[in-house]
Amino acid sequence: MTNRKGIILAGGKGTRLYPATRTISKQLLPIYDKPMIYYPLSTLMAAGIKDILIIVATDQLPLFEKLIGTGAQWGINVSYITQKSPDGIAQAFLIAEDFLAGSPCALILGDNIFHGHDLKNLLRNVSQNDKGNTIFLYHVDHPEQYGVAEFNTENEVVNIEEKPANPKSHYAITGLYFYDHNACHLAKKLTPSARNELEITDLNQLYLKDNLLHCEIMGRGIAWLDAGTHEDLTKASQYIETLESRQGIKLGCPEAVAFENNWISEQQLENLIHDIGRNPYTDYLASLLKKYEVN
Repeated sequence: MTNRKGIILAGGKGTRLYPATRTISKQLLPIYDKPMIYYPLSTLMAAGIKDILIIVATDQLPLFEKLIGTGAQWGINVSYITQKSPDGIAQAFLIAEDFLAGSPCALILGDNIFHGHDLKNLLRNVSQNDKGNTIFLYHVDHPEQYGVAEFNTENEVVNIEEKPANPKSHYAITGLYFYDHNACHLAKKLTPSARNELEITDLNQLYLKDNLLHCEIMGRGIAWLDAGTHEDLTKASQYIETLESRQGIKLGCPEAVAFENNWISEQQLENLIHDIGRNPYTDYLASLLKKYEVN
């Protein structure tokens, strides 16, 4: 495993979710029974990443710190940095340069949710590659709303476009990216787009130009949800509720991921359950302890 670090981009004003986000960050809104931020955080943890930086809006910092703290309770190291204004996804690398200190990293958007049976193995395999960058593609019905990959006849990605009027494929680029140690250096070369933002697509294009862009297609066994609108927020909550009630599991549960990764002990999980108090969430955590005792 590389010394890969993680970044969660959770700044922004969340204007598409007004007035719900007028006083609180979008990433602190609930997706069914957990704060939205728990889902991308759990994804990075599932990838084996323990050092995580959360980029937040200045006025929201105390709320994130109250919710997550240092991450020590989950066996991870969480730090924070504020973003004065959201000026594009690639800006994250300028903000996080000191935190990364030359390490490879994974960047995930704070409103992206991933779930799948083989997701953990996929992420850990990708994390082993410390050269170039990896993007994750997902088949969508309306690719014009996303960054889109263009393929040649050998199914190799030859171009990526941001929200094209005439998409060359139905494969959207998800909000999860793995980069080598050159991400910050290359991000400094970017110039703002017509939207006056540092585009992540432009950064990925630099890797593509040097034949260092790797692509992973997320198949039918993996779900990708983007909770950026009220409709998406509702659909995501419904999806999580359906899976959790049918399968008896909890998605986006940092305590569970930490315990499964052996980052916290049985006693530490018991302490977390005691600190939280009795509710359906801790009932689930208690069930993990019972499975552990049986095994």
